[in-house]
Amino acid sequence: MTLTAAPTRRGFARLGFSALASLSLGGCLGDGLLGDATPEKQSALDVSPVLLVATTRRPADPAGRPPYFTDQRGRGLSFATLRLAPPDRSLIGKVSSVVTGDWRIAGTPRVVTGPEAATAFAEGALGRDVLIYVHGYRESFETAAVSAAQLSDGIRFRGVSGLFTWPSAGKTFDYGYDRESALWSRDAFEDLLRALAASQGGRIHLVAHSMGTLLTLETLRMLRADAGEAALDRIGAIVLAAPDIDIDLFTNGIERLGTAAQKITVISSTNDRALELSSTIAGGVIRAGAADRSRLEALGVRVADASDYGSGLINHDLFLSNVEVQQVIKRAVARADGR
Repeated sequence: MTLTAAPTRRGFARLGFSALASLSLGGCLGDGLLGDATPEKQSALDVSPVLLVATTRRPADPAGRPPYFTDQRGRGLSFATLRLAPPDRSLIGKVSSVVTGDWRIAGTPRVVTGPEAATAFAEGALGRDVLIYVHGYRESFETAAVSAAQLSDGIRFRGVSGLFTWPSAGKTFDYGYDRESALWSRDAFEDLLRALAASQGGRIHLVAHSMGTLLTLETLRMLRADAGEAALDRIGAIVLAAPDIDIDLFTNGIERLGTAAQKITVISSTNDRALELSSTIAGGVIRAGAADRSRLEALGVRVADASDYGSGLINHDLFLSNVEVQQVIKRAVARADGR
């Protein structure tokens, strides 16, 4: 079965796919990953459109105004509560969203920078489950926030929606800057996860995309090395979508996570054009997100092979543009919650 990809990178993840929601994916995305995934009518984000943001980007000047946070590296971690404007759910709104976009930023009423930022994020979660999205290469603050909203709303997440955003330049030819900025952000991300784990709360679910999976995997390695296996107990689902990581580096990272590797679901695609280009830049070493399913499963992680579910030119963000692939994330979260 072949699904038609969205005509734009964002904005129309749901439009045109509703009729396909009841179709079975068979074994293509992995046995037992989907199950009965009847979607709820409304996400928690749709009811209360607030996104918790932790970022290593430099705040814009003046603060609290577009672009809110820049592509430059800041001084440590910043926290912001981001008010969002939900999409128009009417038929006219769905059609117009193809051109104008979906979710949008309405403002940032609160920004905290410095040592208190991680604690402020944890307090903002209000003891509930939290879904943290970690974006990939070539993302602005705005596009990362919109993706986080689309993801949380798309899987009808019931807890608090969060975003960890690092200083991507948002430009095609700044791959090196992006990679270094992602790795530079590891300490701050570890501080955030430590604060959440130490707070009275629910599960911490992580969904990382592309280059963001490198940051996420490296941070989890550091957290386990610094604080032991128990530090990962509060981590629920770990979904790595189209991981832009050297397969050998990925293998080392998974092996260093111990039993926590069993929480990982990899969404891969052997026809991901962006990962093909990344592999060329990296000297021809295959990226984890484009590796054969059997090679990934041998590492002890779950694998959802989405190769047959993208018919576009790039096929790099199917977790946002394809509702069937989104259900993989929904089931991973449900499984971590014991549902």
